[in-house]
Amino acid sequence: MRRKASNSGEEAVLADVKRSHKSAAKFAENGKGDLLFLGAVLLLAAYGLVAVYSASSYNAEVQYGDPFFFLKKQLIGFVLGLAAMVGIAFFDYRKLRKFGLPALLVSLVLLALVFVPGVGKSNYGATRWIGFGSFTIQPSEIAKYGFILFAAGYFAKDPARLRTFKGMLPILAAGISVCVLIMLEPNMSVTMCVGAVMVGMLFLGGIKKSSLALISIPVLFLVPALILAEPYRLRRLSAFMDPWASPQEEGYQLIQSLYALGNGNFFGTGLFRSRQKYRFLPFSESDFILSVIAEETGFFGVMLLFLLIGFVVYRGFKIANACENFYGYMLSAGITLAFAVQSCLNALVVSGCIPPTGLPLPLISAGNTSLIVTMAGMGLVYAVSRHNARKKFIGYTTK
Repeated sequence: MRRKASNSGEEAVLADVKRSHKSAAKFAENGKGDLLFLGAVLLLAAYGLVAVYSASSYNAEVQYGDPFFFLKKQLIGFVLGLAAMVGIAFFDYRKLRKFGLPALLVSLVLLALVFVPGVGKSNYGATRWIGFGSFTIQPSEIAKYGFILFAAGYFAKDPARLRTFKGMLPILAAGISVCVLIMLEPNMSVTMCVGAVMVGMLFLGGIKKSSLALISIPVLFLVPALILAEPYRLRRLSAFMDPWASPQEEGYQLIQSLYALGNGNFFGTGLFRSRQKYRFLPFSESDFILSVIAEETGFFGVMLLFLLIGFVVYRGFKIANACENFYGYMLSAGITLAFAVQSCLNALVVSGCIPPTGLPLPLISAGNTSLIVTMAGMGLVYAVSRHNARKKFIGYTTK
């Protein structure tokens, strides 16, 4: 009887162990990181291919004799971005902590190279690219993430120093340096984006409210000062206030964008059936691609798009909040914040809520630098989520 009881007890323990291992295996299988976040990012980038083709096919055929010209370029960016995203997703992001300062310095050098004759490339009165021949990159897109890497590493080294103004000075110096170089291109939209990310990361890092106000108030006064400093910005502001006062000049682009938004109504004209893309709306495949999307898919299509963008932002901040180390938290939160700010600014521009300025819709607009860098950044956020999942699994199995 004793032996039988003993055997029964061993069988019960063995059964418990098996159940525990099955639960652990199931948890490990589900602990691959935030697959919903990853899927939403890939869905946005894939939809961007469709949107770029729709918005650019006519213009590409007229200008280059190939309706797939911009689609081919975007597809190359998508493949390279996907490779970068997958590579970074399986990389231990904590090793990047020591590369924050080099990333910032490389970003500043790239931004400075824009002004070197023969290296910097100009287009439509702005010098925002560097390259040789047909190969170009936009340093401002890289600098945005270079600053985030630096700021996250600086915050993580000693979070307590954010409580003093002296401790914040390196972040302010880095952010202002990046903003000044981008502003000189000139590119006010990306400058605003980097400035907003800088202030946002300080807030997420736990800065005092009094210090946040001390920084934010001068920034708010600086924006109108920068507008007044350049005649072309004053003209854009005037066109924003009343675009129909100069319908063939500064107000033209905003008017055409508003026509596209209005023509879309609730359900749109149908995919590939935009009218404004027939060379009425400038930059229809890049900065104003949202206008074409709105025309073809309507109000509900745009709402679905921004629900997906909002989902990516929500999951990104959720990943940051679940991170147990401060570096991973600031890194994933900063990248998510940059994506959210740029998406909002683009929507505000094409809808006429703020003065027109060049800023792509991340993961959607044509532009390889923006697409590759953004996908790589999202790969970092996913890498943080994978690390979170592994930590939970290890904690579960040791209980």
